[in-house]
Amino acid sequence: MRCRRALLFTRLLTAAVAFCLSLSGVGTAARGAQGQTATIPAPRDVLGFTPGEDRRLASWAQFVDYFQRLDRASDRVLVQELGKTTLGRPFLLTIISSPANLARLDYYREIQRKLADPRILGSGDSSARAAKLIADGRTIVLVTCGIHSTEVGANLVAPMIAHRLASDTSPEVREILDNCIVLLVPSLNPDGVDIVTDWYRKTLGTPSEGTGPPQLYHHYTGHDNNRDWYAFTQIETQLTVDKVHNVWHPQIVHDIHQQGQTGSRMFLPPYTEPWEPNVPPLIQAGVNFLGMTMAWELAAENKAGVMNYSTYDAWTPARAYQHYHGGIRILSETASAQLATPVTIPLTSLNSEVRERNWNFPLVWPGGEWRLANIVDYMQSAAFALLRGAARYRDRWVRGFYQIGQEAVTPAKPGAPFAFLLPPPPDAADLAGMWQSAGLSRIEAILRRGGVEQSSADLPFTAGGVQYPAGTRIVRMDQPYAAFARTLLERQRYPDLREYPGGPPRRPYDVTAHTLPLLMGARAVRIDTPFPMPPLRSVPPETFPAASLFERRGITRLGLYRSHVPVMDEGWTRWFLDDFRVPYTSMSDAEIRAGGLRARYDTIILPSQSAASIINGLPASRYPANISGGLGSAGIAALAAFVEAGGTLIALEEASDFAIEHLGVPVKNILKGVSPRVFYCPGSILKIRFAADDPLARGVPPLEGTPGEGIAWFEGSGAFEPTGDAARVVARFGEARELLLSGWLLGAKKIANKGAIVKSRRGRGRIVLFAFRPQYRGQSLATLPFLFNAIGQNGNGTRNGN
Repeated sequence: MRCRRALLFTRLLTAAVAFCLSLSGVGTAARGAQGQTATIPAPRDVLGFTPGEDRRLASWAQFVDYFQRLDRASDRVLVQELGKTTLGRPFLLTIISSPANLARLDYYREIQRKLADPRILGSGDSSARAAKLIADGRTIVLVTCGIHSTEVGANLVAPMIAHRLASDTSPEVREILDNCIVLLVPSLNPDGVDIVTDWYRKTLGTPSEGTGPPQLYHHYTGHDNNRDWYAFTQIETQLTVDKVHNVWHPQIVHDIHQQGQTGSRMFLPPYTEPWEPNVPPLIQAGVNFLGMTMAWELAAENKAGVMNYSTYDAWTPARAYQHYHGGIRILSETASAQLATPVTIPLTSLNSEVRERNWNFPLVWPGGEWRLANIVDYMQSAAFALLRGAARYRDRWVRGFYQIGQEAVTPAKPGAPFAFLLPPPPDAADLAGMWQSAGLSRIEAILRRGGVEQSSADLPFTAGGVQYPAGTRIVRMDQPYAAFARTLLERQRYPDLREYPGGPPRRPYDVTAHTLPLLMGARAVRIDTPFPMPPLRSVPPETFPAASLFERRGITRLGLYRSHVPVMDEGWTRWFLDDFRVPYTSMSDAEIRAGGLRARYDTIILPSQSAASIINGLPASRYPANISGGLGSAGIAALAAFVEAGGTLIALEEASDFAIEHLGVPVKNILKGVSPRVFYCPGSILKIRFAADDPLARGVPPLEGTPGEGIAWFEGSGAFEPTGDAARVVARFGEARELLLSGWLLGAKKIANKGAIVKSRRGRGRIVLFAFRPQYRGQSLATLPFLFNAIGQNGNGTRNGN
């Protein structure tokens, strides 16, 4: 890409002329930045096909080439490389607006910065200064594509949107360009573009055509990369937050996705209940307004099968960063084909709720052929319906953004806390204190990235009648992003929603808890009344002491099972091991089936994966012989021999059923086959109790200072009862009355005092069963010591290397 400084200087000099040219009716030719007339390339000119053609996908290099050419040809387009992805590909942002707006990008960024934090405007006649900024401001629209790489239409629609904005001279597009600055991220997961495209091209014309690739489409997280919008663990999330969200503060985010084949042709908000209670009401109203407006416009285009108020809720901040930063998030979900291969779906095969007209589903899709071209067409129509609403109501979006900021910085809001306190651990020198300090450091880093102001007390002080030590972090609630801080620091109480009165629980779209202090092993205290502030200092960024928390003595032979079935828990386990710089080897089905494992490994981890998936793997009817099938009987025998010979096998959550059913661990999972009417816990934080002196519990942070108490992340997890003397419970779930710490739990008595971690002897080795995932989504530092201790001990329970 050319020199940005020269480009912006030239654009500034020619802005007035270029703006006039944009009004003059020029078609697909535009004045380039160097003064030459350049033809605006259509996607077909660069990709070699029109996005939406059957069985045609593009590589990331082709997408990059297209956007770079568009940048060179159009004075409405500016392409920036924000950094590199996890696997080293360029991560792009495309800024699209009128030439006049592009020439003043710094000015519009500054307007957004001031409106986001009205304190910057000062006292006195700040309303007049705000009115001037609102009058001059633009609607900042962030359009994000392709975070889930098998949703291939989202990547392909990006160049179509960009091309129309760069070349169209209609009054509609001119209004968008004049009133909006469009920030287009062509893919939030460029690595996945190539993973999926390479696999699809390789399998065209074979039984595998249209299947998902036999690996995660994000190196670590797979589908969970869209659950990272508050933990910020992945590079792509960090780039988007640091260099787009926090720079531009968009009022509107349009997140383009695909869904399954048999539901609506497209979902648009309003979202179903519940809304997370810290989301400002004006954001909720804006989402409802724009989503319904988009659906109305698509109906006017005779696009059938569009549904509102279904399936998707707005509870978790893991998918909605902007809801806590002054803007709305419009999720669109378009029905899928088989990647780029068409499908035929008769009406009778559609889900029952989309076969008949309803208040939120006015135009029924009659069934039939569904192609990638339909997907791209629906996506593009929805995107331009959104952009029309963003442009038409520019004043309302900008004014509302300022109003949200004003309310956030207002002190003493009714019913809101005054501040949250994060005290330091009582003994930062012992191992548990080190883990608590690490968790506190992670929380501080998350809040800092989310724009939350934090201070540290230089002296002891009293708040709410309790004295707190020097070093206590203070997070006040009269600041722009207090809602983000509050939702992450307080405990969640998810409403008891049922499918119908007296019926089974209504499944939330994602999880129900996100309380960082519990997950990170730290302590947070809510203070409702103002208190005298002690002398304060800023909280400096600290390096997370990952490697120092894992003792590597003798831990050189760790194996991690990596099925050809893509398993997100395997990816998250790899991420944690890499983040803590723990050496390991990924193990394939073939290696395990070959046996002789004890000669190469001391410990093997089975990530959470169903027993059937572990044993059977990918189906031979759709996948090549070299990757189909799972461990089979040979793999089961090899793992049994490994343990008998003195190895340690660690089974996480679902994989525990494999160990129980196929390796003879004398334990019963009491939740196996239990109806959700009897027990239900969809992603919550529960209390566990354990013997603090057990070797597996070494260094586990005590829950709010109570030795022998901790947390477990529970999401489709199990609960254990030993059925033989060889099995011993290491950690138990708490009493029913105190079991739920954050989230939603029905039927607590069912698992009260049941096993959460069990270890069992077998031959000279042992098997450790976790009923839960101790490394949940890169967040649960509070339970990571259990896993690291299990890794670091040999079959006799002593530490390797001692």
